[in-house]
Amino acid sequence: MKYIFSLVLSAFYLVSCQAQDLENVKGLEVGEKAPLLVLEDAEGEKVNLKSALEEGPIVLVFYRGQWCPYCNKHLAELNGIADSLEDLGVQLYAISPDKPELLSEMQEKTEAKFTLLHDSAYQTILAFDLAFQPSSATRFKYKTILGADLSEDHGDERELLPVPATFLIDEEGIIRWRHFDPDYKNRSNPSEVLEAAQKLP
Repeated sequence: MKYIFSLVLSAFYLVSCQAQDLENVKGLEVGEKAPLLVLEDAEGEKVNLKSALEEGPIVLVFYRGQWCPYCNKHLAELNGIADSLEDLGVQLYAISPDKPELLSEMQEKTEAKFTLLHDSAYQTILAFDLAFQPSSATRFKYKTILGADLSEDHGDERELLPVPATFLIDEEGIIRWRHFDPDYKNRSNPSEVLEAAQKLP
């Protein structure tokens, strides 16, 4: 009976966490509980974000991939506040669907001082209500112009992407600040992220 109940719960989770059209993606709101799951870093090691929260608040930055010029620029800019966040006891992680070997490439490109994480099967991107599938024409453009083979890069044939977003999560796991914009060109301002972190109790 317990096994059947688990299957029902799993099915409900999968149905409720599906990618949507871009215009319907809203992202989790301030005040909501953050779904902190287990992801992989560039070395393929497991990183439990729920356990990490025991060491202090977390800033989660969702980005599209190492092929995205705007993502490269944003992560490089976040380096400017990485030390200040660490001084505040705030941890900084950046999440994308890219496989671990591509995280290493991104680390080199941006000289990121913080941990990059692979979201296998889009689990965290779906849970934060950020997932959508670009049109076939857009995916073709990304592949031919930017060299982004999403199914290969992600290890998943669904070829989903996250709306780039930033969330500040307090030690209770509650979202206290966010930046969310369906326009991928608009990213969180590092100074605003730092200011929000400084206001945490």
